[in-house]
Amino acid sequence: MHKVLFITLLFFGSTAIAQQTHEKQAVQQVIRNMFIAMQTGDTALFRSCFAPKVIFQTIVTKENQTQVKSEDFEAFLKSLTKYPKGALDERIKFKGVHQDGTLASVWTPYQFYYQGKFSHGGVNSFQLVKIGDDWKIQYLIDTRKK
Repeated sequence: MHKVLFITLLFFGSTAIAQQTHEKQAVQQVIRNMFIAMQTGDTALFRSCFAPKVIFQTIVTKENQTQVKSEDFEAFLKSLTKYPKGALDERIKFKGVHQDGTLASVWTPYQFYYQGKFSHGGVNSFQLVKIGDDWKIQYLIDTRKK
């Protein structure tokens, strides 16, 4: 009896871990797609990565005071068409991906290059929501340092 219980628990535990791994990979892919879209100027792909009422913010320090600035998604989307393909290159590392049900939180340090030259770095913090079968970025805030 103990053997059957052990095998059953092992099977269901493995299935849960595999599902969780799949979800984390799906979350990471949405973020990768966002940066691919930025680099290639693919506004349709870029838009597909986001929830309908996404919030874009950045943290800046001016005169030793921290400020949080909001950016308009549509304006940012439109700006992507102004750059040559490959001009915008944000290189990230996944440092933390946490997921529970339909909520995911991701931390990615980054280095941003414009036309091959380092511009700035910092950290992105993403909050994603699973809408239907798809993960969408609901909230993105970053830091920027020269």
